[in-house]
Amino acid sequence: MPWSARARCPWGAGPADYTEYHDTEWGRELHGEQALFERITLESFQSGLSWLTILRKRDAFRAAFAGFDFRRIAGFGEDDRQRLLADAGIVRNRAKIDATIRNARAAVELDRPLDDLLWSFAPTPGRPRPATIGEVPATTPESTAMAKELKRRGFTFVGPTTCYALMQATGMVDDHLADCWLASC
Repeated sequence: MPWSARARCPWGAGPADYTEYHDTEWGRELHGEQALFERITLESFQSGLSWLTILRKRDAFRAAFAGFDFRRIAGFGEDDRQRLLADAGIVRNRAKIDATIRNARAAVELDRPLDDLLWSFAPTPGRPRPATIGEVPATTPESTAMAKELKRRGFTFVGPTTCYALMQATGMVDDHLADCWLASC
């Protein structure tokens, strides 16, 4: 079957950016502290916005936030904050920029790798695959527990919905719909 004719989750059949993201990244297991810090940051920036907006600004975010090296971001000061607030290539939201710097500092202070902490909340595989978008939850007990633990450790802008979106994006859960071509992969 041609690539363009494949059945996809409805959101992944939209603009080419979404289709590429859906087909190559979303729902695939992702590990690595820097990669996961990028995802948690982007999911936090997405809060209240379209994911397409964030996806299209991703390269600018990477440049602005030192490739999402949280150890470097933890050292950002007022000059960096002002630089980020002036950067039209990213979402210039003061609260989200401050949260990213604060989250980087919290990640540096963790007593275990960020990868291990986040993946400790992944549910046991085997739940039924959703048949419709309506069956995909916005939060789960695991995402609520993840948000609570991250907040306890000093992270901000990481509520249960953001954490569930992170879990979906990084393959901690697989919410590709039953009729999506990736459901059989």
